[in-house]
Parts: sequence; structure tokens; C-alpha cells
Amino acid sequence: MSEVAIIGGGPAGLTAAYYLQALGSSHKPVILESGDMVGGIARTDSYAGCRFDIGGHRFFTKVPEIERIWREVCGEDLLVRPRRSRIFYGGKFFDYPLKITNALRQLGLYESAFIVGSYVRWRIFPHADESTYQKWVTNRFGRRLFRLFFKSYTEKVWGIPCSEIRADWAMQRIKNLSLKKALWNAVSGANDTTSLIEKFYYPRLGPGMMWEKMRDRILARGGEVHMRSSVRSIARDGNRITGIEVEHRGVEGGKVETRVVTADHYVSSMALRDLILMLNPPPPPEVVEAARRLQYRDFLIVVLILDRTAPFPDNWIYIHSQDVKVGRIQNFGAWSPEMLADPDKASIGMEYFLNITDELWNLPDGDLVAMAAAELEKIGLASAKAVVDGTVIRQPKAYPVYDGAYKEALAIIKDWLSTLENLQTVGRNGLHRYNNQDHSMLTAMLAARNILGEKNDLWEVNLERSYHEEFQTKPALPRDFGERSLVRTQ
Repeated sequence: MSEVAIIGGGPAGLTAAYYLQALGSSHKPVILESGDMVGGIARTDSYAGCRFDIGGHRFFTKVPEIERIWREVCGEDLLVRPRRSRIFYGGKFFDYPLKITNALRQLGLYESAFIVGSYVRWRIFPHADESTYQKWVTNRFGRRLFRLFFKSYTEKVWGIPCSEIRADWAMQRIKNLSLKKALWNAVSGANDTTSLIEKFYYPRLGPGMMWEKMRDRILARGGEVHMRSSVRSIARDGNRITGIEVEHRGVEGGKVETRVVTADHYVSSMALRDLILMLNPPPPPEVVEAARRLQYRDFLIVVLILDRTAPFPDNWIYIHSQDVKVGRIQNFGAWSPEMLADPDKASIGMEYFLNITDELWNLPDGDLVAMAAAELEKIGLASAKAVVDGTVIRQPKAYPVYDGAYKEALAIIKDWLSTLENLQTVGRNGLHRYNNQDHSMLTAMLAARNILGEKNDLWEVNLERSYHEEFQTKPALPRDFGERSLVRTQ
């Protein structure tokens, strides 16, 4: 039996293995995961009996085959949950998606009139060049609304000015939304903008439940999943990968072993920059230099446990205020009641977008918990005295950055990678694309089909289409994609 070595045990890596088996392939998947848990950034961690996401992870897609896999893997544990989210700006909370009465009451008729006037001005005289996030959003919402509801939060997330962020990110996340459409949705009740869906699937015990169940099915079908296994170098001979040097760490400081994993095919979901820099011999100098230009935004979540029920009903709240460092706040009990250890206590996630070089990243956990509790109080959601416990999770390379250098660098890397015969890259970091779980899964599924002889271009999946589901305007899948029944374990 030939083997397929898969780097990364997140949604993309697990799906590549699962789907390869589901298609009835004789290839044996071998997953190499550097962490202690599967799921990558979509894992579910726990502390003091509470379960929490590394950021919120909705399960929503318009690809029937992906939804079918979710249902097959999670079964009755896949819940349908209502969405509620708001924006905190100027000391006030705004419903999101937009509700006319709420927006008018919070902004006032005077400010609302200026927003509409600004919108009309920029629709009549738009930026001719809309290559940046700032210009792209201004053309569709007006400069005033951009400054009110887009600029502060976006710059908090990415740590760079909106004038330096490429429009690609806006095209991917909010392409199907404009002020005109938002107003129409608010008045009519219609909503076909996928970033604003009102309901979504969510596993009973968090997103990690999906990926843990998928891991178990892969193992039951004869695949391998190696945890605490970090890639140290990747050997190649010409245009073929010949092996991966892996460092395996024992549990809790146990013995460290190094071994070489060889396979016929290789699939990588690791950060593209790291992949290129680990190749031995290295690619041409211009490819290495391009890889070094790729940047990532890191993520830190402080989970606060309160001695009372949740102080707000939302799944999450976007924090646009510059008076606090927190960027988004999660209410894990609103995602699923079973995320809580005690129904009379709340579990609140305070999310910070930063770089590992920032001072905040290296603060002691106790200081971070105290800071987050103080910010929760400053926003007016709960008293800092209500916080009885807390923990911190740091997630490096959470988001690939769409800065001014990334597109040219990515093109150079992509062209060179296309010369390798037995390596495919998939998922968010594998393609350096800020995508969602279903897009990561789709690239992995098509990679599995490529191993069986198809010629799918993974870089074209979802390209130039709005958000993560909208590519179905023209199906990216072969016509028989949903007709092949998946192998079921009893």
C-alpha cells in the first residue's frame, strides 16, 4: 500500500486523509501534527471544565458534499444554532447585521444623513483605483461609514493601515455586501450575504469535536495520526519530495525522537513560508526571498470565567473602540450551552490580534487575565470583580496577511511549487489565503482526487469570488463529486 504524508492535523489535513479513504483509495494517509490536539486553529481547548474555541468557528457551506461530511462525522452532535452579533463603537452597541431602527437610534438622524450623503458621493465619484482595502470599501459604503465601522476594527485585526491592506481581503469577505444591499436587507428581511447568515451548524462540544471524530474515523480505517510531530526539514530530489524529517516529542517532556517519513505523495497545510524554508536543497533564491516576504498575524485569547451567567446574549461582539486592546469578545455559552462547566457561570473569550514580537504576547498569563477583566468592565459588559478565573491561549500564524508584498511573492512561490510532481499545498496557511473551514476542506478534497489522477488547480478554488461559499456560481467540483458514496464505519 502506498502512503500519503500529510503535514498538519487541522481541517484541511484531516479532510485530505478522510476523503482519500472515503473515495476507496488504497493510499494510506499518515498525518503529522505538531500540536497536542487535532483541529489546528479550529480546535476546541478546555480549562476548569469549560470548553472554548480559538476564535469562533461557524459551520456553514453551500457545497453539499462538505455538509454531507459534517453530518456523517458529527451526526446528532451537529447542532443548528442562531447567530447574534453586534458592534461596539462610540460607547454604543449596534446590531450586526444592520437593523434600521437600531442604527438610526444609535447614530441619530444627523449622522445617518451624513453617511447616506457620503455613500452617494462615492458612488458617483468613486476611486478609479481600488486596489486597497480602504479604497474598495469606501467605493461601496462611502468614506464616512468606512471610518466609523471598518477602519478601526480592521486595523486592530491586521496591525497595519487600511491603505496598506490589499482589496483581495475585502473581495473575499464582504464582496456581496454594500450599503444599498445592507439597507435593503434590513428593510425587507432578505439576506443572501453569506458573511451575515442568521443560523449555522455547530458541534455540541465545540468545533474540535468535529475534528476529533474525524481523526477517530481515519484511525479506524487504517490511517495514522501522529501528534507532537514537528517537521524539521523536507528533502527533495529535483522536482520530487523524497522524505520529511520529523521530530516527535513525548508527552510532558518525554523523550524526543527524530525519524524520516517517506511517502509517494505529500500534502501540506503548514504555513507556506515555513514549507519553502524547510526544503532541502532549497528552492531558487528568488523563491526563498519571496517566502520570507509572506507575513502572518498572530492571535491570543484570554478566557474569563465569571461567577454569574453571561452578561450579554451575543455569540460574539466586534470591538471597534480604540480605548481597549481587545478586538472581539466571544460568549461560548451562546454557541452551545455544553461549552460551560456550570450553567450559572459564564465563559467569555477576549480576543487580541497581535504579533509575537509585541509586548502583549509575552505578558504573564496573570497580567493578561487582569487586563482582559478590566477591559470587559471598561466596555460596560461586566464588572472585573465578577471574573473568578481565567486562562490564556496563544496561537501563532493565525491569519495570513494581505499586505502590499504578498501577491507578487505568492505568484513566485506558486509558479515554482507547480514544478513539484508529488507535493500539494492546501488550507488557509498552505495557500496563504484567509479562508474558512469549508474552503480548506474543499481544497483538501480536490487534492485527494488529484492523487487519484485528476487535475484540479487548488489555487483557483474560490479565487475572485465572494466569501467562502459563493464560488458555487460555477461549481468547482466535478459533476459526479457528490455521487460517490462515502465509506461508513459502524
